[in-house]
Amino acid sequence: MGLFNAIMGNASEVNIEKIQNEFQPMLIPGETIEKAYKLIRDMFVFTNKRLILVDKQGLTGSKVDYQSIPYHSITKFSKESAGLLDLDAELKIWVRGEALPIKKQFGKDNNINEVYVILSQHIL
Repeated sequence: MGLFNAIMGNASEVNIEKIQNEFQPMLIPGETIEKAYKLIRDMFVFTNKRLILVDKQGLTGSKVDYQSIPYHSITKFSKESAGLLDLDAELKIWVRGEALPIKKQFGKDNNINEVYVILSQHIL
């Protein structure tokens, strides 16, 4: 279902052990990855301290932009669940100082509620 979700523009959950080595150099002591999702080459990673957005650029994806958003900078968030005929659910995250929210799509088989709970635990 991962390839289908990628084609449809939906994020799929990533095994944390597979990305641990990539993110270890940028994690601070005591910081751990809680969940990670991938959309084709891009990812968004939820740690116990922040949200990391990964934007792989160019044809080969060798240029990578890591955007770190501390949870205290998130002002609000929302989820729109997949309906009966919908194929996806949408997560929106508003960051202080930005007018438009960050939007991420989830397929029906991904539990957007897990991400909502992670955000709730760190922000509320």
